[in-house]
Amino acid sequence: MPYQAYEPGNPAANRDILDHGTLYVAVFHDDGRGEWRPLVFGQNGLTRRNGFTSQADVLVHARRAADILGATTMDRPEWVAVHPQNREVYVTLTNNKHRGKKEDQEINAANPREDNRHGQIVRFTEENSDPTATHFDWEIFLLAGDRPGATLADGSSVPENLVGDIKGDIFSSPDGIWFDYQGRLWIQTDYGDDDERNINMGTNQMLCCDPLTAEVKRFLTGPTGCEITGVTTTPDGKAMWVNIQHPAISFPASDGKTRPRSSTVLITKDDGGVIGT
Repeated sequence: MPYQAYEPGNPAANRDILDHGTLYVAVFHDDGRGEWRPLVFGQNGLTRRNGFTSQADVLVHARRAADILGATTMDRPEWVAVHPQNREVYVTLTNNKHRGKKEDQEINAANPREDNRHGQIVRFTEENSDPTATHFDWEIFLLAGDRPGATLADGSSVPENLVGDIKGDIFSSPDGIWFDYQGRLWIQTDYGDDDERNINMGTNQMLCCDPLTAEVKRFLTGPTGCEITGVTTTPDGKAMWVNIQHPAISFPASDGKTRPRSSTVLITKDDGGVIGT
């Protein structure tokens, strides 16, 4: 079926955009290449013999259909962000304690760590930077986790599966991810800050990352027990809104008595400048 392109500023044209087209699933090959395989009833094993009776049936049971097509199982994919200038696609894989332990979740190049508690960010580029392409090149942009040689609260060395390759401030479990209008990559986290494996991370946080160098700098931290999720700025980058979800302590009042509340925080610079500079 033909696809319908998104039309910026035209809600009427975009209202039924997902009612047409083909759903694809991704295969990440170990050599850094990837492909999109279509979930189409009657093709590639998606037949009555394998329990599918129609295209609607394939879509309702898309995960089972994806297994038949050999789609790569990923470590809890959460958010996707596209670079505004070069169309690189970034995907956060938050974590997966079952990786390398369950039979259907074997270690692979895109998900290389057993008992993956800290997650990673994968970057890929569609062939010829064409969003309709069915092939792409991919790489692991960064592995989240502790620094080599770090220790846990009991003094033991951090095991290899919890060590990352971050250039800059460490974090665990990347979740929200977003590019601002100037091309900065903002990363938000969602991990249990009371987990002994996260003792070196502090509370959940938002970080700013340079997509060219992969250098990461911590921008803010949230209250205990929260998740940092959702961010946007004005087009000029001088005002930013960030969501603080389900804090476990008195927040935002911080008086030790008031009931914890999720909130949206507005951030501006004292000099009125662009946030992130």
